[in-house]
Amino acid sequence: MENTFTKATDEEHKIKVESSLLYAIWKCSVARGGNEAKLEVRTAFVGQGADIEIIAKGDDYGKIEKKKDKIFNNRYEGSIAIPDDVLPGELVWFEVKLSKQKLKGSSNSIPAAATPILTRMGWDKKEARRGDVLRLQAELEQVADNAEAFVVIYEYDKDGTHDKIATIPTEVKNRKIDVKWEYEYHEDVDEIPTDEEMKKYGKKYNPPEYFFVVVIDGVTLGEEQESGILEFKDWIEIELKEEDGTPVEDKKISVILPDGKDINKTTDENGYIKIENIPPGKFEVNYSDEDTTN
Repeated sequence: MENTFTKATDEEHKIKVESSLLYAIWKCSVARGGNEAKLEVRTAFVGQGADIEIIAKGDDYGKIEKKKDKIFNNRYEGSIAIPDDVLPGELVWFEVKLSKQKLKGSSNSIPAAATPILTRMGWDKKEARRGDVLRLQAELEQVADNAEAFVVIYEYDKDGTHDKIATIPTEVKNRKIDVKWEYEYHEDVDEIPTDEEMKKYGKKYNPPEYFFVVVIDGVTLGEEQESGILEFKDWIEIELKEEDGTPVEDKKISVILPDGKDINKTTDENGYIKIENIPPGKFEVNYSDEDTTN
C-alpha cells in the first residue's frame, strides 16, 4: 500500500488506495475450553460497515466456530466460544475473510487449555483502614506455573454496578496467587450522601466495601464475591491538652463529619475521644472555652 504523497498540494488530485488486511491476532495467550477467546483484526481502507467473516479452527478439532459481522473504523474486536471438549495443547487459530475487498488471512496460533478452577480466595483481613497493606490470595487448579494473571479489585455496590478500583498484574506460582495492595480511599468525598439525605430515605451511612476477582486468559474467577467483602473503616481520634501538657477532661466537643452529621462527645480523664465508623473526608472540630476543666 502506497503511503507517500509527493504531488503538489495546491491543486486537486485523484489517488487510488487499496484495501488491505494489516493483522489478525488473538488477544489472549491461551484458548480456555468453555470460555470466550478474544480476538482483534485491523485493516486499511475497507470502508465503514464492511462485511467480515471469522472462522476459528483447531488442529484436531476442525472448525470451531464461524461468525459473520461488520467492521468499523478499520478495526474489529470480537470473541470465539471455545468448546469444552477441545483438547488441551491443541493449537487454535482463526481465518479472516473480507469477500468484497478480496482479502483473507490467518491469525497466530495459541494452545487450547482446560478452564481454570478456583478452589479458594480471600483477603487477609475483614476490615481496612487508611494505609493498611492487605494480602489478596487465591488457590487454583488447571493453571500452569508462571501463567499471567490479573487481580482486579472492585468497590461493591448492592445494585450490581461495581466500580473497578485497581488492577494488579501478577503470575501464578505453585497454583497460587499472592499479591499486596495498599488501601487508600480514592473516591470523590463530594459524592458521599449527607446525613440529611440519608435520613430522608431512612438510611444510615454504610462504609465502602470491596471484593476482588482473578482474570486468567480472559477467564474471570470470583465474580460471585468468593473473595469475601472487605469493609473500609475510618475513625477520628482527638486528644485535648493544656499548654503544659495537662489533659483537658470533661470537655464538650462538637465534630461535624464529612457527611454533615454533628457528633457531640465529652473528653475522658486523658482528654481523649474517639469516633468510629465515619465517612472519609474532611471534618470540623468545635468547642467552647467556657466549660474547660483545668
